[in-house]
Amino acid sequence: MTLNSDTPKRQLTNPSHPGYMPGFGNDFETEALPGALPQGQNSPQKCSYGLYAEQLSGTAFTAPRGQNERTWCYRIRPSVKHTGRFVKRDLPYWKSAPHVLDDVISLGQYRWDPVPHGDAPLTWLTGMRTMTTAGDVNTQTGMASHVYLVTESMQDEYFYSADSELLVVPQEGRLRFATELGVIDLEPREIAILPRGLVYRVELLDGPARGFVCENYGQKFDLPGRGPIGANCMANPRDFKCPVAAFEDREADSTVTVKWCGRFHQTRIDHSPLDVVAWHGNYCAYKYDLRTYSPVGAILFDHPDPSIFTVLTAPSGQPGTANIDFVLFRERWMVAEHSFRPPWYHKNIMSELMGNIYGVYDAKPKGFVPGGLSLHNMMLPHGPDRAPFEAASNAPLKPEKLDNTMSFMFETRFPQHLTAFAAKEAPLQDDYIDCWADIDKKFDGSPEVK
Repeated sequence: MTLNSDTPKRQLTNPSHPGYMPGFGNDFETEALPGALPQGQNSPQKCSYGLYAEQLSGTAFTAPRGQNERTWCYRIRPSVKHTGRFVKRDLPYWKSAPHVLDDVISLGQYRWDPVPHGDAPLTWLTGMRTMTTAGDVNTQTGMASHVYLVTESMQDEYFYSADSELLVVPQEGRLRFATELGVIDLEPREIAILPRGLVYRVELLDGPARGFVCENYGQKFDLPGRGPIGANCMANPRDFKCPVAAFEDREADSTVTVKWCGRFHQTRIDHSPLDVVAWHGNYCAYKYDLRTYSPVGAILFDHPDPSIFTVLTAPSGQPGTANIDFVLFRERWMVAEHSFRPPWYHKNIMSELMGNIYGVYDAKPKGFVPGGLSLHNMMLPHGPDRAPFEAASNAPLKPEKLDNTMSFMFETRFPQHLTAFAAKEAPLQDDYIDCWADIDKKFDGSPEVK
């Protein structure tokens, strides 16, 4: 179907787009006009409707079959018509790795209150605020974590990242991602995955909107192996939704911004680049409802590693050690006997950036508020405050439902370096380290269990 972008102020696409196709890693096919999708071959001599055939490759041509990703697009203009001469664009709050500052100490335990929207109008691009970076965008390893603040829609403005795929985690407000391959509407308690190279425009459905972004420089996100868990639970493939084809055939002075090797470049065109009328392939954008995540856990004793709650993982090439894990802590039953049920104290070779979507996190009932963030860098000890430790150590161990809770973690094998914004402008809780100050010594040489 065509997208209606005539609303002058907010430039919203048609809200009645027909929907989504279920599955993760599927080979999809979809057309917005009947007969637009060629059958039996990818690149006919002439395409229906006068369309151009073009392939979008998400992996090297010779990647193994199970990992090879590409999508064939049948579009009104080839993508070479969507770019011209580039000029540099300054987006000072969006940073890429390596980004190590001499006057900022990233070693430590940090926590932030929600980043405020402020008074200036902000789009998806101007409202991106980088909190941490890790690895090196030029060698396609590592990641960055951001907070996005959106108060207005992009107007005749489009974007794609040649550096990375983006995992978007809304915390408040609804957004619409009008992409080359279709439309994704996104709300809190859902996530979206926007692949590298995909062109899109972001519109504000209601707001202001705020959320979190994990920018993945490395291998793309995939579902984790379940091992002995088997075929079901955790994130099930059928709950991922891929948009159906939708296109714009619209002449308008427009800009396309490209993120490439950590820098931003802008070009001007005279039409909308969202002109894919039909497509087929397995390289596409997704949305996923976090409320469909089916957690598994201990049903007798002890607390499992947080990796049991992994929704998506981006491999590093080193087996079992991810470039990024996206981990979800949502409502669930706690039933373990004679066990300390909240997360235990630990030091981790992975670096953990956590965000609160809504509610109360059981290990941090105070201070870690919805919209807030915390960072525990690699090999930095952390764990429960004294109050939740004492409560969990002395509570009657009856079955208990954890309600009103949804937090997540961007976990990476790389150290995460603070940006100047995170260290100096964002609402950093200077007293966070003091939450462990009143933990007392209980050891007295007696073997009796206290």
